[in-house]
Amino acid sequence: MLVSDLIQSRQFDPLQQQKSKLDTKQLSGESFADTLKEFVGDVNTSQKEAGEAAEKMIKGEPVDIHDVMIAAEKSKTSFQLLMELRNKALDMYREAIRVQV
Repeated sequence: MLVSDLIQSRQFDPLQQQKSKLDTKQLSGESFADTLKEFVGDVNTSQKEAGEAAEKMIKGEPVDIHDVMIAAEKSKTSFQLLMELRNKALDMYREAIRVQV
């Protein structure tokens, strides 16, 4: 392949690639808010599952303690990630408020 062919086709232009990816995202209708809502819902579901597993263990139902601990740790880790995302978003907002126009 010749360089002139690449220049004419412009397929390897990073800006063009980013625009095409952005266009497909907009066509699918998925926005940042939708993604964030989905993540919050996943964290909530994870917390409920961990609570149900712990409740089963407390009641004496046959459940593996390893599964209970794994569910609890997954829930804890996903919640910590959600809190860090919230903290970073608040930091960005505060920084944007301080910007002089």
